[in-house]
Formats: sequence, C-alpha cells, structure tokens
Amino acid sequence: MSTVLALKPVAAEKNPVAADGAIRGHAASAQVAVVLAVPAEIRPAVAAPEARPGRGSERLRDFLKAVIPPLLGLALMTGLWSMVATMTGNIPGPGKTWDAARILFADPFYRNGPNDQGIGWNVLASLQRVGIGFGFAAAIGIPMGFMLGRFSFMNRMFDPIISLLRPVSPLAWLPIGLLVFKRADPAATWTIFICSIWPMILNTAQGVQRVPQDYLNVARVLGLPEAKVITKILFPAVLPYMLTGIRLSIGTAWLVIVAAEMLTGGVGIGFWVWDEWNNLKVEHIVIAIFVIGIVGFALEQMLLLLARRFTYENR
Repeated sequence: MSTVLALKPVAAEKNPVAADGAIRGHAASAQVAVVLAVPAEIRPAVAAPEARPGRGSERLRDFLKAVIPPLLGLALMTGLWSMVATMTGNIPGPGKTWDAARILFADPFYRNGPNDQGIGWNVLASLQRVGIGFGFAAAIGIPMGFMLGRFSFMNRMFDPIISLLRPVSPLAWLPIGLLVFKRADPAATWTIFICSIWPMILNTAQGVQRVPQDYLNVARVLGLPEAKVITKILFPAVLPYMLTGIRLSIGTAWLVIVAAEMLTGGVGIGFWVWDEWNNLKVEHIVIAIFVIGIVGFALEQMLLLLARRFTYENR
C-alpha cells in the first residue's frame, strides 16, 4: 500500500491586525492540504443507500393491518357456528342461512298485508320508534343534565329520583305505557324514551361538573349571561361527555325495541323475529340477529362521524 502526501501552499489572506499585534481572521497564513491517494483495488466499497419502502407499500401494510384481523375474527365465528350447527342439528349452518338470506333480501319491501311484510319495512318501523323515543329523550335529558350539573340545588333534589328509577328494567315501563296510551306503538316509543334518558342526563351532568371552576370565574368577572356561559364555555367542554351519553342511549334503545316489539306485536324487527319463531323458520331468526347487529353498528358509526364533525378540537 502506497500513500502519497501532497503539500499544497495556500496564499495568505489579508487579516486585520489587532492593537496587541495578534493576527485575526478566518484562515491561517498558510494551509496544508493532505491528500491520501489509495490504490483503487484496495479501496472499500461504498454501500449503496438502502431503498426505503414507498408510500404505496406503507398504505398496503396499513390496509392489511386494518382488514386481516377482522376477517380472521369473522372466519373464527363462522367456523364455530358451523361446528355448533353440525353438533346440534337444530341450528341452521352458514350455508343454509345464506340461501335463506338470498331469498329474503331478493324482495325486502314486499307487502301482503299488515302482518306479512318484508324485513325492510320491519327494520324501518323499528328505527322510526327508536328515532321518536330517542329524540324526545335527547330534547329533555340533555338540558336537564346541564341544569343538574350547573346548579347543585337541583342536583340534590333530583338525585334520589334518578337513583330510584334508573335501575328499573325498561320493559317494566311497557305496561305503564300500554295503560296510559292504550296502544302498542306509542307504548313501545315510551319505553325507548324512558330507557334512553338516563345516560344522557348523567353523562351531561358529569361533564358540566368537570368544567374547571376558573373558566366559570372568568365568565362571572366578565359578566357573561347564563346563555353565553352555556354556549361558549360549558357546551364545548361537555360535548365529549354528551356524545358518550348519546352513544350509550342509542345502543340501549336499539336493544330494548326488539324486546318491546316482541311483547306488543305489530310491525317491527322484534315482532318479525317472534313471528318467524312461531313459523319455525330458525334461519330467518339468525338472519334477523345479523340485521339487528349491523343496524346497531351503523347507528354507532353515524354517531361517531357526527361527533368528529362537531368536535371543537377539529376546528
């Protein structure tokens, strides 16, 4: 191995001279450059930069991470379902249920009379009852939650009433609704109302109570009216708690409406399940279970989208 040292003189720059005689500047008067010449045959090979995965591959990896686990869960559920159906012999398997679903959803909105309608009309009837009862519960429960959280006197006054009525099963209110309204349809709506109002009241009140007192003190110093305090301070802070109560309420309402319609009859997904049981069409009951689950999941996702749309943090 041979090394060549080349000494290269560099012209001195004109540097200012300080009062004490020291020479200042960015370069010295002479500079020595050392050049190492190494034979090419013994130079180390320079590794090429490692290729980084593109955005397309990253997106594909994220997509697979999001899709594969749910598909595996569904495959596991289908396998267990097939095994149980084979062992019992009474529960229809996935194949038989799929064939029945193809026939059922070929015309989901047929009408052959008041008690013979497609599954689509029954789902819409149940959603209508849930929407009416849930709407009344939101219109009353959310403002009431604000008042209970804002005023301690009202909180202490209504606390024993809520503690007494909240643990009561929603179906226990159904006979009261039948007695008052004399009809099954408003009685079912009343049941939805009474089971949906408690999560909204409690979660909204808890959100109001968790607002920092400093915010309210500033509003009091500025002399803000109560309407401004609610809209500008309380509402943005309480919104996450309020949306949590709404999600709990809509889930409870969709659970209760099926049981209420089984008892009251008429048009609805709950009545349709009971009617198919009387006709010994178990595969239709399994289909109804999936439909109820899909509709409940869709309602929850709609509320999540609504929460993202109206969350103040995203503005």
